[in-house]
Amino acid sequence: MTRTICLHGPESTGKTTLAPQLARRLGGSVIDEYGRTFAEKNGIDFTMADLVTIAQTHDRMTQAAKTSGLDPLLLDTDPLMTAVWADMLFGRRDPWFDTWTGTADLYLLLDIDLPWIEDGTRMFGTPDARRHFFDLSRAELEQRGLRWALVGGAGDARLDNALRAIEEAGLA
Repeated sequence: MTRTICLHGPESTGKTTLAPQLARRLGGSVIDEYGRTFAEKNGIDFTMADLVTIAQTHDRMTQAAKTSGLDPLLLDTDPLMTAVWADMLFGRRDPWFDTWTGTADLYLLLDIDLPWIEDGTRMFGTPDARRHFFDLSRAELEQRGLRWALVGGAGDARLDNALRAIEEAGLA
């Protein structure tokens, strides 16, 4: 059975940096964030239909990797994070998100203790917006009763804290 570990949390919290670091340390593979690819190609003026497409594409990528036997899989986000994006952008979400059940074995909720960096695809950089995004991200995990751990720290400390959380969850 493939172990799945999903990096979860607002933009500019280090998910894309941390995922390959974890994969190298654990001998796993990364499923990149499809939302970034979509945004770089199509812009960031998202519709709800765009968010559903992003989530469904990311889910298909993950399912394909699972069937190939890659283990562990480090997910640079998943449809739950896209659902939170819908909440942030529109104050609601498409019903598809609440019926999706392909959750990871462990979610690493990345803290907002890193500086926000503008990269052309990010939208919520104010302290209040970041806190709201973080709170929605945590609430999504709690409402679903998923196994998760908060990961903070900068640089090597963030990586070490993530590895410790994975080990404590029995997934290392």
